[in-house]
Amino acid sequence: MIDKNALLRDMITHLILLVAVVILTVPFIWMLSGAFKDTLEVVKLPPRFLPSKYNFDNFKEIGKYFPMGRFLLNSIFVSVVTSFLQVLICAMSAFVFAKIRFRGSGFLFMLFMITMMIPFQVTMTPLYVLFQKFNLIDTYLGLILPGIFSAYGTFLLRQHMLTIPNVLLEAAFIDGASYIRVFAKLILPLSKPALATLVIFAFMGCWNNFLWPLIIINSNELMTLPLGLSMLTGRWATVWNVLMAGNVISFIPIFVVYLFAQKYFIRGITMSGVKG
Repeated sequence: MIDKNALLRDMITHLILLVAVVILTVPFIWMLSGAFKDTLEVVKLPPRFLPSKYNFDNFKEIGKYFPMGRFLLNSIFVSVVTSFLQVLICAMSAFVFAKIRFRGSGFLFMLFMITMMIPFQVTMTPLYVLFQKFNLIDTYLGLILPGIFSAYGTFLLRQHMLTIPNVLLEAAFIDGASYIRVFAKLILPLSKPALATLVIFAFMGCWNNFLWPLIIINSNELMTLPLGLSMLTGRWATVWNVLMAGNVISFIPIFVVYLFAQKYFIRGITMSGVKG
């Protein structure tokens, strides 16, 4: 016998998910379409969903507004280095909180998690003053350092490491392995799904970061792609088709990272929520 209430709940759930998919997908498809339209067609009313003629010159015109290649390389360098350091530091701190017991570890972890409640806008000014005293303004190091610590990343990896049986670690210690060797040879290989998930989050966060580079970078040689794209929005008018073409280029690296890490992405999210 068919449960009508369960069937109704499933229909409502699928309807909500379908609406959510449409809401999230339409702006992305609109951006892709706009990247190939000319200046008039992209603002034409009523709007056309697909361009009448595909205009690939929009991707060439970006170079007229800012050095696209330089900004792209800066974004790739800063995002890759920041993501690598963030994953490494988060993995080490998560290993300590998940597998090493010491007095006050619970309280220390709670304080660590509280930092997630503090918005970046609150710490932005003291961070800038601190970096100014250390002469890190307008440097790659100044761009990278604030992003290598992540309480959320530590929490994500800790939740996954808690699912790794302690008997494996005890067996390794009995065989004479040190904490560093256990971390490198046992914990990291068993944490690949969670690490891949954090790589995606870290890379996306750093790639899309606009506020901190805007504050700390003054020279064109160090500017990242989000700063370059902001140059396409004028005070009186915006070149929407060129801006959308720039956004398409900006999206490609994130998509590539996701393609490489998608095998572990969902598994990492699922396994990290198994045990708290």
